[in-house]
Parts: sequence; structure tokens; C-alpha cells
Amino acid sequence: MPHHLQFEVLTLFPDIFQGFLQASLIGKAMEKGLIGVRLHNIRDFCRDKHRQADDKPYGGGPGMVLMAEPVYQALQFAKNQKPKLKYGAFILSPRGVPLTTELAKKLSKYDQLILLAGHYEGIDERVSGYFDGEISVGDYVTMGGEVPAMIVIEAVSRFIPGVVKEKASVEEDSFSIRPPPSTPHPPPPALLEWPQYTRPAVWRGRKIPKILLSGHHAQIRSWRLKKALEKTCQKFPEGISEVLSLKLEA
Repeated sequence: MPHHLQFEVLTLFPDIFQGFLQASLIGKAMEKGLIGVRLHNIRDFCRDKHRQADDKPYGGGPGMVLMAEPVYQALQFAKNQKPKLKYGAFILSPRGVPLTTELAKKLSKYDQLILLAGHYEGIDERVSGYFDGEISVGDYVTMGGEVPAMIVIEAVSRFIPGVVKEKASVEEDSFSIRPPPSTPHPPPPALLEWPQYTRPAVWRGRKIPKILLSGHHAQIRSWRLKKALEKTCQKFPEGISEVLSLKLEA
């Protein structure tokens, strides 16, 4: 039976997800039953008639803070949807651990993944202890956690078998490519993807690299790895410039 991963998203703005969930590979994966995404409006768990989910921060300062109780109630409700499943609950936050390929792969092993899309100035710190951790999608701040939640769903779903049709598309993408163990220098932990080309072979006077037409798969693989190393060193020059000295035959 294929692995099924159920995402539970806690958010103040569930409508933001509608187009995202209906399009492209995510929509197809949901149709196939490989993943599921349930949206939980945090305001539905407020106990007052105004459905107030946020309030001013103690100590003063700008903005509003998500209240602990509605977040807690939404979390408990999401957990109880599938109480016997292996689950993980995470807050989307700039102060969280960086989302990496390895982390996305690890998260894909869960049966249920609960994501809190924070908003405003953050959430009441007291409720954070009920989550397993915090995840950051980059060293920047978005206006809410909804887009970061989509990024996590995208990154994690790629590792569910069957979501991406060709397994090689996942294994040979940026940050998944690794140099062979025989390379003479310590390589970076993962590489950016090599340049890709498609038809026509000549476009506006620009030809594709001749080696890609050779049919020699070992040489093409070596060329691609060399280009991946070059691109990685251009993007992340500090600490990994030595990989350019790898002796790879193209």
C-alpha cells in the first residue's frame, strides 16, 4: 500500500490555499490519495462571539500576537483526526531550523504533519511547547506563515513515492546531487543542479553543448557533475572553492 502523508494546516486564512491545492502536482497527488491536506481555521476554535484569535503583546510594542488557547485547541483537534498515526507538529517561523532537502526527506516519513501558519507578530510563546519544533524557509520574514507552509508541503511531498512521476527528477535535483565517493577532496554536502537544455538544438544561434548529443552516458554524467560543481561554487564560494579542483573527465 503506498505511503500516504496527511498535512494538517492551522491558519487564519485558509482561502489562500485553494488555488495552490488544486493545481499541478500537489492537486494530482491529492487526487491519487498520496497526500491529503486539511485546512483548519484557527478562528473556529475561539470561544468568544467575535472569534478573536489575536491580542496586543504584553509589554507593549507594535502588532498583534496569536493567542495561545485557539492555537492549542486547533492543534489538539488536528492531532485527534488520526490519533494512532506517527505525527509531527511544527510552527513556521523565521527563528526555526532551516528547511533543507534532508529535513524535507525526514518529514516525508511521517503519517501526519501539522503545520502552524503563524501571523502578525507571532504566537504566544506558551503554546510553542506543544509543538515539536519550528521550521524556517529562509532568512527573511513573510507577512504570514501560509506561503512558508505551502513551501514545506511542496518540498516534503516530492519525497512521497508517486508524487513526482520520475524518481530521477527528485534524486538529480538541486541539493540532492552528490559527488561520487571517489572524489579526492571533501565535497560540499549537496550540489545545485546542472544546466538543462531541450529542443531545438540551436536556438537564436546558441547551440547546446555537443556532449549532450554524444549518447555516451558516462561522459554526460561526468560533464553534468562538473557543471553542478561549478554552479555550486559560484553560488556558495566560501569554504567549498576547492571542489573546483576535482579531476572529472568530461
